[in-house]
Amino acid sequence: MKDLLKSFVYAFQGIFACIKKERNLRIHITVATYMFCYLGIYDWFEISRTQYAILFVMCALVISGELVNTALERAVDLASPGQNDIAKLAKDCAAGAVLVSAIFAVLCGIAIMYQPEAFRKMAEYYSTHIYMLFILAASLVLSMFFIFKGTPGNKKG
Repeated sequence: MKDLLKSFVYAFQGIFACIKKERNLRIHITVATYMFCYLGIYDWFEISRTQYAILFVMCALVISGELVNTALERAVDLASPGQNDIAKLAKDCAAGAVLVSAIFAVLCGIAIMYQPEAFRKMAEYYSTHIYMLFILAASLVLSMFFIFKGTPGNKKG
């Protein structure tokens, strides 16, 4: 049981290290957070349980892909510290896999959430609750700090 708990600790350490060092992961997390907050807090969108499941799976796929991409990049850097065409191709392919999953996640999101009436209600809400527009703007500024804060000396952060 102790080994099982340790494995969870190590997994969370990996996730948090990746969040700290990888800007793209912070972007994915931020976008998913905004989407699920809007879907959970407001009732503008009509989303079924199945559609929620699809959105959760797509977000998990992108975030998991980013974690695997980071692990692969670090392993390749360790195994091949200099410029190497094969190492570059491996890293580019892993990044490409994340890009493909992110593109399809966005397409799934559009397919599910393209509801013009919901966007009309959202615009109406923000036009009548101007203070909420300022709160949204402030949260976006904070999100930019989260995304672009990076880690000193980390070219990707």
